[in-house]
Amino acid sequence: MNAVENTIFNYFEYSTCWPVIDEDIRRCLMRKFPYGILYTIEDNFILILAVMHCSREPGYWKDRVK
Repeated sequence: MNAVENTIFNYFEYSTCWPVIDEDIRRCLMRKFPYGILYTIEDNFILILAVMHCSREPGYWKDRVK
C-alpha cells in the first residue's frame, strides 16, 4: 500500500476532524510527504478533489469544485 492509500484508509475514518480550508473542502495532510488530500464529505461518500503538493500552485484545484 502506498502513502496516499494509507492516509485515505487510516485517516478518513475521522473525516470530520480535518480542517475546512474553503467552504466545505477539507485538507488532510500526509505524515511523511509534503502533500495534502483535498476532499468534501457528501451524503454517502467522500469525494477526493486533489492530492496536492503543499507548496506548489496552491489554488489549482478550485476549478474542480462546482
